[in-house]
Amino acid sequence: MESTSQATAGHAVFETVIGFMGIAWSEAGLTRLCLPQRNRDAVERRLLHHAGSAASSAQPQWVIELIAAIKAYASGEDTAFSDVPVDLTGVDDFRLAIYDAARKLAFGETTTYGELAKRAGHAGLARETGAALGANPVPLVIPCHRILAAGGKIGGFSAPGGSTTKEKMLAMEGVRVGPPPPAQVSFGF
Repeated sequence: MESTSQATAGHAVFETVIGFMGIAWSEAGLTRLCLPQRNRDAVERRLLHHAGSAASSAQPQWVIELIAAIKAYASGEDTAFSDVPVDLTGVDDFRLAIYDAARKLAFGETTTYGELAKRAGHAGLARETGAALGANPVPLVIPCHRILAAGGKIGGFSAPGGSTTKEKMLAMEGVRVGPPPPAQVSFGF
């Protein structure tokens, strides 16, 4: 059991090889994850705006392990975040189902918004699935970057950098997204 002297809530900003990232947590789990930005202050502002918790020098063991895993991911390592506790207090059942289905996607595995909706038990709700993922408070841990639009198109991404960030994250996982290569020139008969 964790010591009661450890912080049960807080946030941390840390540097990775792809920029500054940040997380916030509660006693129940991760509440916010900020994807890479160029400076520490921008991440700090986003965390304070959303999380409202002070930075903490005392971090639960799972937070220490998560920061190390995020740094490994940013360095290009195949990293799983499926065991990270997530606090989704206040999130509706639809979004919880979508997030749960998304968490089952492995490193480098993608699907479409429509297929994810179907896997979550909400077939036909691709747009609503996209909206739910756009409100995802913990991207990377709930890997919304792995969800593509129909036809393998990149789709939207609400994190800083938009779809360019999404494409870079997928490329780090070995996934190529974009227009398909041009069709071969057909024979003339």
